[in-house]
Amino acid sequence: MKRRVLAAGIALTLGMTATACGGDSGDKAEGGSTDGKGKTLTVWIMEGTNPDAKPFFAEAAAAFKKKTGATVKVEYQQWATAQKKFTTAIEGGPKQVPDVAEVGTTWVPQFAATGGLVDVSAEVEKSGLSDDLVEGLKDAGTLDGKQYGMPWYAGVRSVLYRKDVFEKHNLKAPTSWTELQAAAKTLKEKEPKMVSFPVAGGAEMYATTFIWGAGGELATEQDGKWKSAINSPEAVKGIQFYTDLAKKDKVSPAKVNTWTEKEVGDAWKAGEVAMSISGNWTPKAFTDANPDLKDKLGAVPMPGPDGGMSRSFLGGSYLSTFKGENQKLAFEFVKLLTTGEFASKWAKETNYFPGQNSELEKIAAAKDPLVEPFATQMLEAGATVPKTKAYGEIQASQVVTGMIQSILNGKMGVQAAADKAAKDMDAIFAKSE
Repeated sequence: MKRRVLAAGIALTLGMTATACGGDSGDKAEGGSTDGKGKTLTVWIMEGTNPDAKPFFAEAAAAFKKKTGATVKVEYQQWATAQKKFTTAIEGGPKQVPDVAEVGTTWVPQFAATGGLVDVSAEVEKSGLSDDLVEGLKDAGTLDGKQYGMPWYAGVRSVLYRKDVFEKHNLKAPTSWTELQAAAKTLKEKEPKMVSFPVAGGAEMYATTFIWGAGGELATEQDGKWKSAINSPEAVKGIQFYTDLAKKDKVSPAKVNTWTEKEVGDAWKAGEVAMSISGNWTPKAFTDANPDLKDKLGAVPMPGPDGGMSRSFLGGSYLSTFKGENQKLAFEFVKLLTTGEFASKWAKETNYFPGQNSELEKIAAAKDPLVEPFATQMLEAGATVPKTKAYGEIQASQVVTGMIQSILNGKMGVQAAADKAAKDMDAIFAKSE
């Protein structure tokens, strides 16, 4: 059986207003009470793809202290190194882990399997939130019927492009791979100072959309066991097309071979990119950083090889609580951030999608052209990586990005690189069984 998660119930706009939360579930539950007087919660929040979150968390911490008496200490972590830091902390026991942390949806299975995360299913149910969570996001953080946190925000990647540059050269937004390739080649010729379409070797989720678009899978599950599929003919077709954009069509210069999404974003902010794969949260971030880009950006869903849509990674972040003496108090902070006033503030500041159906349906009539294409992508062609603890280690080992970079750097051919990646993935799957 092949597994993938498609988002459901996504409205075509982003809007959030206050959502009522139920009362707490009593101070006698495991993990202490919700009285925070004299206590300090340690909170780990990722940085690198989000806007400056410090003012937001300063306000949230003040509100939480007023409500509970607890002090909130926020420590900011880098995505690139956070996974290993989490693993080390979990191995060190309750004194080493944070009380609350932003955890990528692809990491939840790995951390839950270690026993480090708290099952908050009962708390979510008592708060009246369970039936309102976006199913695809809820599922991403649920294993064996146990929910390990609250969906905080979600994102999906589609194609972002410079409308002004496209109009200047009479180009239309691509609706197929052939059109994407043709537009990128034209932009390379007409706008030599810009990166027409970055083939970013350090951005895993750029490559996966071409694997999925060609009909491939990263891995498949049969009778509870996972096996890599990244070297299948379909997957190889997608990898070949993606890397050929750089190697044969030269639409992406060599300096991009090791770029992560952060470097692509930096280039966008500097006005150096004409078109790229990009997340729904990025248009606002780019225009905030470079006001000259205002009204110059357009977006379309990730095109399929012959039209339609390629699947694109639907992911985001959970706010999860870790086992320790402050579990109940920690979940109160999670509720504060994921519902109501602060959920609304975060959505407006970041342009991420919320994790609650009721919030997604609030302003469905306002069809924002920089929101609707991403929402359509999320609704109709969102996908996720294999839901197994092993995939966290695969990501930490940079198997996919290593494969792409070996091709871009000329060290291996596409099939050979895909075969090596499959072998590395299968070794990790076997070790985790």
